[in-house]
Amino acid sequence: MKTSALILAATCVPLLAACNTSKPAAPQAAATPAVEPWVADARAAASSMPPRLLAVLQPAIKERGPAGAIDVCSKEAPKLAKAASEQTGWQIRRVSLKNRNPKAVPDAWERATLESFDKAQAAGVDPAKLERAEVVTENGQQIRRYMRALPVQQTCLQCHGTADKLGPGVAQKLAQLYPNDKGTGFTLGQIRGAMTLRQPVAN
Repeated sequence: MKTSALILAATCVPLLAACNTSKPAAPQAAATPAVEPWVADARAAASSMPPRLLAVLQPAIKERGPAGAIDVCSKEAPKLAKAASEQTGWQIRRVSLKNRNPKAVPDAWERATLESFDKAQAAGVDPAKLERAEVVTENGQQIRRYMRALPVQQTCLQCHGTADKLGPGVAQKLAQLYPNDKGTGFTLGQIRGAMTLRQPVAN
């Protein structure tokens, strides 16, 4: 069966049905108004994560400064993802083409999606509307996969922005905690990465 994939703009809604993705297909825009329940469920789970993380980071930035908040983020972000995964039944994590955490390296499907997101944003698509949903076959098992782009917000610039936007002590703290960090140099609104979710299809 032919693989289906989507990048969604403001007027597009996901409908994925699909199969083997040994070579990830480039997401294509679609105008189908229907949405499968699992896609809506994945969207809700992915959308809930950034506000939860910001709720932890903003007080930390206020109390400890942006450099101190990096410690909080490195510890709390994985805990939040684990808790959300247990609550929703989705495996949830963040990935980026310019990752900070070495565990945030995308796989082939995620990399193709992130690259497509970047191309869509360059073409004028609002990054906040970019997502991809697809059912793929991995080792004979059907897997639901979903990604949602994470555009850089103002708060993010203190730890992920260009050198002139980084907060006091951030560069030094990053060198200490993440010596191979690639997660700086972003500008406001640029796609920093994505929430990625996966879930086996029940037999």
